[in-house]
Amino acid sequence: MNQYVTGAMIKRLRESRNLTQLRLAEKLNVSDKTVSKWETGRGYPDVSLIEPLAAALGVSVIELFSGENVVNTNRSFNMTRSRFYVCPICGNVIHSAGEAVVSCCGIVLPSLEAEDADDDHRPNIESVEDEYFVSIPHEMSKTHYISFIAALRDDGCEIKKLYPEGNAQARFKINRIKWVYFFCNKDGLFKTKIK
Repeated sequence: MNQYVTGAMIKRLRESRNLTQLRLAEKLNVSDKTVSKWETGRGYPDVSLIEPLAAALGVSVIELFSGENVVNTNRSFNMTRSRFYVCPICGNVIHSAGEAVVSCCGIVLPSLEAEDADDDHRPNIESVEDEYFVSIPHEMSKTHYISFIAALRDDGCEIKKLYPEGNAQARFKINRIKWVYFFCNKDGLFKTKIK
């Protein structure tokens, strides 16, 4: 039942909420045999039931589709646990302060894993008055470019979206910046600690 919602996920969520198959079926106006078929992979929930099914199981529709329930354990709002997502279809850049299920253009986006900046992706960071001027000596063509530069503070994140054939540079107020992140459309996400 891995088409769009897994039976194992439905069963696990149902049991974690102490619901019987009959009780879940009553909430959705279906039979308990229908719920049993979903859980054993012999049937699929109708698309019109996805939203009510997610609500009855206490998860988002995206979590139900992904097969994982996501719990953000970043209760202290530690910005070093930030996650970045980039849509491969439209280029949308999304930031979260912890674990999340993020969807754009109809697909669930994986969070990007940041690597320390390498020699090909080493930013120049200069202090100019009350700002950091960040520039990256990188190709900026339509096929290979830096998509965004982000300044991560202990209390938030500021993202500067860049475009092909522009300059790979941005300015950020110095105030409390701890990290600079940037995304190369071919090589992925990089980070540099501000010293």
